Order: sequence, then structure tokens, then C-alpha cells
Amino acid sequence: MQKRTFLSAAASFAAMLSAGVSVPAYAIGGSSGTEVKFKPQGKLGEIISNPYEIAPLTAVILNGGYVLERAHVRIVPKKNGQEIAYDVGGETLRTHGGIPVFGLYPDYLNTVEVSYRRIFLGKAEDLQETYKIWAPAVALEPAIQNGRPVKTFETEIRKPAPKEFGDRLYFINNLMQASPKSARATWNNPIGGALEWNNYPQNAIIDTKGEVRWYMDPKPIFDPRTIYRAGIMMGFHQNPDGALSWGYGQRYVKFDLMGRQIFDRQLPANYADFSHAMAIGPNGHYFLRVSSADLRRADNTRVHTVRDVIIEVDEIGRVVDEWRLFEILDPNRNIVLKSIDQGAVCLNIDADLAGKTLTAEQIAKLDAQNKFGDITGTGAGRNWAHVNSICYDAQDDSIIISSRHQSAVIKIGRDKKVRWILSAPNGWSKAYRDKVLTPVDANGKPLTCRTGICENSDFDWTWTQHTGWKVEELSKGDILTLSVFDNGDGRAFRQPENPEEKYSRAVFYRIDQKKMTVEQIWEYGKNRGHELYSPVTSSVEYQKDKDSVLVYWASIGSQDKNGLRAPVLTEFKRGAKEPSFEIRFLNTTGYRALTIDLKKAFSM
Repeated sequence: MQKRTFLSAAASFAAMLSAGVSVPAYAIGGSSGTEVKFKPQGKLGEIISNPYEIAPLTAVILNGGYVLERAHVRIVPKKNGQEIAYDVGGETLRTHGGIPVFGLYPDYLNTVEVSYRRIFLGKAEDLQETYKIWAPAVALEPAIQNGRPVKTFETEIRKPAPKEFGDRLYFINNLMQASPKSARATWNNPIGGALEWNNYPQNAIIDTKGEVRWYMDPKPIFDPRTIYRAGIMMGFHQNPDGALSWGYGQRYVKFDLMGRQIFDRQLPANYADFSHAMAIGPNGHYFLRVSSADLRRADNTRVHTVRDVIIEVDEIGRVVDEWRLFEILDPNRNIVLKSIDQGAVCLNIDADLAGKTLTAEQIAKLDAQNKFGDITGTGAGRNWAHVNSICYDAQDDSIIISSRHQSAVIKIGRDKKVRWILSAPNGWSKAYRDKVLTPVDANGKPLTCRTGICENSDFDWTWTQHTGWKVEELSKGDILTLSVFDNGDGRAFRQPENPEEKYSRAVFYRIDQKKMTVEQIWEYGKNRGHELYSPVTSSVEYQKDKDSVLVYWASIGSQDKNGLRAPVLTEFKRGAKEPSFEIRFLNTTGYRALTIDLKKAFSM
């Protein structure tokens, strides 16, 4: 296995100086009058490292006053390393005032090859140059997990990437342990809310060799002590224009890969506590998983709800629609709440409570005691739904949500009516029973199922799942293909006597929305047993470019008192029985992962 560790130190830079290595002069000097003292390395302008302050492993080679028409960038790899190379279009060159350089190795003097067309006084000239650009070490807030210091993005390659996947770049959204700073920002009135989850962000892009090639320095945009700059960064997606969108706490934002801000908005005043999901919609719209900032319940109690509202915002931040799930679904369904592991409720990982469950009497007592907040319980003002993903389906103008605390993936129309429910049928009230999908085999024959188990079949529902996403490329008409990460807690509405029996799965379903049936067409994870068990977080996403499936087993070991928290990322060819690539991250807990497409980001 290949193993890499990235530490927060800049000692090698000093070593370069003492060894007589030439370091570019762009990092020192100044200007006086019209005299420029920053000496360019090549035939363009100066080099600006980390031009937008949040992406230290980026730089811009300024155009030097010339017009640049097109460019190509290649980061020369280390020995046996992964090459990063991409074309840069005219719009991108004009936006950044020069050639954007992405994918520098940290704590390293990088060799960067560029070719470009330069225009001056109407004359076009094609040039090729080599630049030397030093980038700093990865430096994030110090953290400790299980008594061990967290070494930032320490990795092990468990199965090297074959040539087909050798150019992959993976965005890793991990969650550092909360620090004492993060306890400074909480809600007081109305009661409740989920602001207590306020972990320091740990976001990076790695290559298939386990090397960090981009990371986020959150300090310019994040402060755990300030309500409107705090929260957990979640819901990352790369947009069709190549930029990243995500949210945290009371904000939702969009930045390009160079760190340039596209928008940075506070949630509309009627809503609070973004987390988990910011889905891309049509025409610059986004779907955000939030809460109601002030809901008056039927008993006249005013509460701050928990993870049970979806809003659609337009391109200028107006709320054009909302889905109040405590009115659309049944917030009193408790069959799942009674079976989930209280040692792994969302991000509240507590090994001392592992395997323990709640009774109906304990849940009912919350009402009698008037307790609200991010706690397991029924009714608005408690964590009854825990929606952790949203997917917009343009075919019928609907949304698909994953509700962890109902162990259900649910499609809801613009009319706020439930279209279908992928869930074990137990515990649903009469109003929803005809919306629950019927499991069938490959021939369309209904399966015999009882209390969360289907007989003589590999079919299973998803349990406390994440990322219920439509696979557009594999769906047609009434037939919808769905990818889901089945975390596996509370499987068949029970906790096993032996926790080692728990397992997680990546799973694909084929749903016939007209016949209201569901067929399981692929799964992976059951064969690996407890090795990949991830009680919370995690993701599964289809990748069109390689007809593959990316799976992030993001919370492995999180319930082990003395064990190693070690998420695993895998990528499969669609339908394959084993992954093509596998890498492990040590001493951390993950949330999601996604692939990064540099063509989207720079080619325009």
C-alpha cells in the first residue's frame, strides 16, 4: 500500500533557500512610482499565489498587459505522480487577468509548463514557457480524534487506479472534530435548532496517488464563533459551469476552483440551519435543505424546526417555493426512530450509546416535557425527518429527498403531493400506504416481504440512507434509476445482538413510476461486511464520463472507542463486482466525495 501524509509545515521552503535553489522573486518586493519591482519569470506578468485567499494551491500568471486568446497548463508531476493538464479558454483568461494555475503540489517548488497565444498591437504569437511556482504546505486548524493528532489528509492507496481512472481528481468533504470555539454560537429563541453542529471544515482535492492538489483555507469565509459565518460545510456539487456550490450554517455560497467568489449569501430570514444538501436546479435556481426559523405549532409553541424544510431560491436569492415536510409527510411515524442506534444519530457519534434504542414511551415523553431541538423524536421541532439529500427531477418538476430518520427516499411534486416512497411499508399511515413502492424481481414479479425483510431475494430497502439521487443517464420516461448509499443502521427495524453484523451498501434501483414497483439492480458492500460499515454520512454518485460509480464510505470506525476513523473512497465501472480504485483516509470522518472536471472549470 502507498501511504502519504501532508503536514502543516513550511520547512522545505527554508531548506530550498539554504540549498541555493532559485526561488521566484514574485513573492517579495514592491513598487515605487511607475517602476515595477516584481520581476516576471517569463514573457507575461507577475505570478500571484492564492489570488482569492481561500485556495493556497492555486496561482495566476498575470497577462502582463497583453491580450491572451487561449492557453494550456501542465503541472509537471513528481516522480511516479499524476499529471494535471487542462486547456484555458478566453473567458477564463479575461476573468482572472491571466493564466490560472490549478493543482500545485503543497510544500513544493512546482514546475509548470504553459503554452498560450499572446496578442499585442494586432500581432498574434504562440509561445511556450516553463515557470517555477512554490506552494505552501497544507495548513488547517489542529484537531485530535480518539486521542490522536489528525494529520491532514493522510492516505493509503489500497488498490491503485488503472489507466482508465488515472486522471481522476476527487473532491473530499471531511469533517474535523468540533473545537471549543464552535460552542460559542447557538440559538436561544425560538427554542431548538441544529446550529450546535459547527465543525471546522476540511476540504481538499486529491489525485489517485493520494496527493493533495487543492485545499480550502476557510478562514476568510468561516468563523465558528459567529452565527452567520459558522456551521458545517456540506452539500458540495460541481456546477455545469465548473464552480463549486455548497452551504454552511446560515449561508449558501458559490466559488470557482480558483477561489473566486461568485456569490456568498445569507439564508432568507424565514429559514435557518442549512446542512447536508444544496441541489442544483434549472435556470440558476438551487434547492436548499434548511429549517423553519420560527414555526408556531398547533399547541401554540414556537419552535425552530430541524432538517425538515426544502426551499427553492432563484438566481438572486428570492424564495420561489418551499416544501414544509412536517405538513407533507407524517412527522409522527416513529418505527424507524425506535430502531436506530442512538450512538450514531446524524453527527452525534457517541460510542457509549452504541446499540441503544428509544422506546415509544421515551419518544412520547418529549412532548410531555416540552423538549425540542436536534434530538430524536416526533413532531416539528425535533429531528423526526433528517433530510440529507435533495435531487430535482425536471421530467415532472418534482424533488426526490432522502429522509434518514424515516429510512425512506421520497418523491414529492410541485403540488406538495407525495408521488412515491421507497421504504419498507411498515409504520406508514393510511394516507401514504398506496405511495409505497412494491419490490419486484427481474421479471416484475412481486416479492414476499415481512417486517423489513424480503424472502428468497437479495432485495433490500435502504436504512438510514444518504444521497437518494436520480441517475439521469440511466432513466427514461416512467423508468427512473436511483442511486443510494444504504448506511444500514436499524436494518429490518432492529439492532443486531452483535454490532459486527452491521454493513453498508452502495445500491442502484430501477423504479417503474407508473406501475409503482422497484427492482434492485446492483449493490456492493454486503460482501465486505462490517469492514465498510458507515453508520452516518457517505455518498453514491454515477459518473457519466467513465460510466462509473463513485462511493465514499465516509464514517468507517466512527463508533469504535479505540479504533481508527478511516473513510474509504472507491470507484467502480458500472455493474462491476469489485472497485477499480480504492483509497483510505486516516484519522478523520468524511461526509461526501465527488469527482472534479477541469474542462468544466477552465475551458470557457
